[in-house]
Amino acid sequence: MNIKELATPCFLVNLDILEENIDRFQKISAENKTQLWPMLKTHKSTEITRMQMEAGATGVLTGTLDEAEAVVEKAGVKKVMLAYPVLGEANINRIIELKKKAEVYIALDGIEAANEISTLLGDEEIKYLIIFDSGLGRFGVSSEMAPSLVKEIGQFSNLKFAGICTHTGQVYGVSGSDEVPGIVKTEIEITKDIVKNLEEAGFKPEIVATGTTPTFFEAVKEESINATRPGNYVFFDAIQIALGAATMEDCSLTVMATIVSHPKEDLFILDCGSKCLGLDKGAHGASLTEGFGMVKGHPELLMAGLSEEVAKVKITGKTNLKIGDRIEIIPNHSCSAANMTSYLTGHRGGEIERLIEVDIRGNSNKPKVL
Repeated sequence: MNIKELATPCFLVNLDILEENIDRFQKISAENKTQLWPMLKTHKSTEITRMQMEAGATGVLTGTLDEAEAVVEKAGVKKVMLAYPVLGEANINRIIELKKKAEVYIALDGIEAANEISTLLGDEEIKYLIIFDSGLGRFGVSSEMAPSLVKEIGQFSNLKFAGICTHTGQVYGVSGSDEVPGIVKTEIEITKDIVKNLEEAGFKPEIVATGTTPTFFEAVKEESINATRPGNYVFFDAIQIALGAATMEDCSLTVMATIVSHPKEDLFILDCGSKCLGLDKGAHGASLTEGFGMVKGHPELLMAGLSEEVAKVKITGKTNLKIGDRIEIIPNHSCSAANMTSYLTGHRGGEIERLIEVDIRGNSNKPKVL
């Protein structure tokens, strides 16, 4: 079956490009003797997780406990990092159960959370990473404060220091690709500084992990960094193109839609909207893209506006398209777009090979309320 026969809107994944992206990042990591721990929130799929593990990933980084539990159970993952602090008795009990099946690293950036987690763990031990702030200003301690925090957490014998981690998400807030090198330089300088401070205080981090897709290419070369945690690279998107991290040919995820109306000479209406593509034009308050996605092969089309189920496409030049024609759109942000569907249609050259289930979205597990 060919993708031309599918009902629209639909989510497509070019399997050749997906596999190439996974293999390329794994190869770069291996060449630089750096561990790759992919962030799973981009695809939220146990099948794609298996592909990443089979390619050689050391472990995975998860944004939710749902993701962690699913990939350990369904994809055979043996090493899991939790990206953010996780609190509450119900969640800590889930982590205790997860530890029976995989090596789990929790993330901490404060003594209060450490105290609660230690108490709830009881006799159970767990490894933790200190989150440090490399410029995003979200989670994380400063390089100066990290040694004292590790020392203070040392009072809890069931919490074992394993390393440090950061997310340089401010790279998504730049106004252009020319600013990316400066973000990477800052990330590396802060990382080297915190490692130095910790080692001088007698704490040698086993894991030094950074991670974003745009900063990966330089961060992976830095000797002080031994683990990277990119996520978006499996799909890429229009934001990554704007940041210089990818080309249109690198983008494996697209949304296929049909032109259903031509109400004005310079306007098409599509049968996909914000509930397929999302409303992102950048991240962390920035706008990096023009419009709400990129139309493949048709630079004369601008994704000018989205309603929930339809899109307004401005025609900026000569086009041979008409009502009933189908187009493929590269989302601005593939992480949020992929989260809008339960299935991705995997194809090679337009010929459908298989469906990929998006099976680990947030709150995808039935709550245990009874």
